[in-house]
Amino acid sequence: MNVFDQRFAPPPHLLNNRLSPTRVGSSSSPTMATRKRKADDDGSFGDDDRMSASPSASPAVQSRPLPRNATKRLRTNLTGRPLSRHRLLETLGADELRNLLDSICDRHPEINNLVMSTAPRPSVQSTLDTLKKYENAFQAAFPLGRSTSDYAYNRVKHQLHELLEALKDFTPCFLPPNEPQPATSLAFLDGATDFIHRLPEWESYQHNRRKEDAYEEMAKAWTVVIREAAKKAGGIQLQYGGWDQKIAKHNEMSGGRMQEAMLTVRESLGWIGGEAQPQAGGGQGHSMSIREQLLNGTYGAGTSVSVGPW
Repeated sequence: MNVFDQRFAPPPHLLNNRLSPTRVGSSSSPTMATRKRKADDDGSFGDDDRMSASPSASPAVQSRPLPRNATKRLRTNLTGRPLSRHRLLETLGADELRNLLDSICDRHPEINNLVMSTAPRPSVQSTLDTLKKYENAFQAAFPLGRSTSDYAYNRVKHQLHELLEALKDFTPCFLPPNEPQPATSLAFLDGATDFIHRLPEWESYQHNRRKEDAYEEMAKAWTVVIREAAKKAGGIQLQYGGWDQKIAKHNEMSGGRMQEAMLTVRESLGWIGGEAQPQAGGGQGHSMSIREQLLNGTYGAGTSVSVGPW
């Protein structure tokens, strides 16, 4: 092109654009492509893109109905307050409850009387279980080796005292007239005597004095219960319960320290099951006990009764 043509040539923006619109859109410049990729990486979308997005294809923008009570949640003003009596007692253990009740009864005599009059009577099993706890504490206090020396006695004398005092306090509760049922009294004494049997024999004589006293008190308790049982129901508890054999075994395990109780039960059973004298004039070949004769209605049969002056 010469100089004249360059001077009178039309401006570039007036030249005809020979590229079609589709051609322009497909052949975008590298700069535009870079900008588009940058926009995609940043996650920014135009208005058209947001409007054309399908809810099923974009789960993050799904609308979910909210609960009615969650739309306007009230802010509660919580303040501290003490527990109710019911909830407070639920948190206390057996020992804590017992100590609390003892403290209240000591401060208020009227509550003490109410507790003593309304509390259920202790059963044989619950009382023996309580004594077992004292025995376990006594056994656990022994030093290694379980010797019977003075050193071992000094280690366990407090627990031994607690066990024997508990046994001394519980025993009168199961004696007449406080306990009207001989079967209950006999069952308790049978289990309570075993606790004394399991006490060790100490090397020093003075340390065995408390065990001797416990056997003496237990023998007296057996005697009282046996005599009362012999009066009730024809002594059926003694005759058919095998108590003569049980007490004989206790006497053997105690080294003869319960001789008084064994003699008492034999005397009671001898009176209950005493043999009748042979009847004059050829009575029965074998004698029957007085109790059996009373039950059969044959007591005094065959005995002549004189009428009139001698």
